[in-house]
Amino acid sequence: MDVDLLIVGAGPTGLFAAYYAGFRDLSVALVDALPEAGGQITAMYPEKMIFDVAGFPAVRGRDLVNALVEQAAQWKPQYLLGHQARTLSTVDSRLHVGLADGTVVNAGAVLITAGMGEFRPRPLPAGDGWLDRGMVHFVPSLAVHTAQHVVIVGGGDSAFDWALALHPIAASVTLVHRRANFRAHPPTVRAVRELGVEIITDAEVTALRGEPELAEVEVRLKSGDVKTLPAHSVVAALGFTADLGPIESWGLELDHRAVMVDTTMRTQREMIYAAGDVAAYQGKVKLIATGFGEAATAVNNIAVALNPAAHLFPGHSSNEG
Repeated sequence: MDVDLLIVGAGPTGLFAAYYAGFRDLSVALVDALPEAGGQITAMYPEKMIFDVAGFPAVRGRDLVNALVEQAAQWKPQYLLGHQARTLSTVDSRLHVGLADGTVVNAGAVLITAGMGEFRPRPLPAGDGWLDRGMVHFVPSLAVHTAQHVVIVGGGDSAFDWALALHPIAASVTLVHRRANFRAHPPTVRAVRELGVEIITDAEVTALRGEPELAEVEVRLKSGDVKTLPAHSVVAALGFTADLGPIESWGLELDHRAVMVDTTMRTQREMIYAAGDVAAYQGKVKLIATGFGEAATAVNNIAVALNPAAHLFPGHSSNEG
């Protein structure tokens, strides 16, 4: 495959960069190890409302991703989803990126928009063998849990967000956390308490039981007492670990698993740029809104780097047909 620009990461920043690349008349492909576009939003909180995207008082994660895909679609970007980018080499001033399946993408420039990188959920010890048999780490579809007894394990924002979202449709929602204090945003914790969701603290889920389907969980309290809860589903929202995977071996300057860039979003390697949460510089603020601006900055500078006769300023999109 031969393109002007290869975008590594199909989250919001990568999708907007794909739109902008098309606007600058660049051929573009996006590669992502995840099987769907949308990055962390699609994988972790597609039903969650997002409140800090310009122009949207509130927008559901899934709807934002769908709109970004539609926006980019007019330029017909190529998607290589479910494929990890592994190797990077320079051949005759072109960049060759090798994918896990053996595909090699030949690109004039590479834009890394890999967010936090590859993330892996932290396991629930008692849930060994129950993944996708009643236990999940994320809730991509709320409707699946309609009329179910749901036990959520964790004390962070995701745990409480899913408690809020599932309460109206589930038969019951119980949240179990090993400590009395929570990492979640205090207003969200208050909202969950006000709904009357049962919250069990200083406790751990010690067993999942049922045959053939999950039917109940065992919860052991710090006092030593044991409670048995009905459960059709357990959401193990225990956080995750993340790393950049093979990107860390690409010879880029890294700072705490982020790629250092200059004001044009270029790394220290020629024709390799980064934008979004994966990019680092002094004063960086990790927001979706920031990523959108960085994507436009990167693509416009890439357009000039690929064609020195091009103008850095792209012109106003409203002047286009």
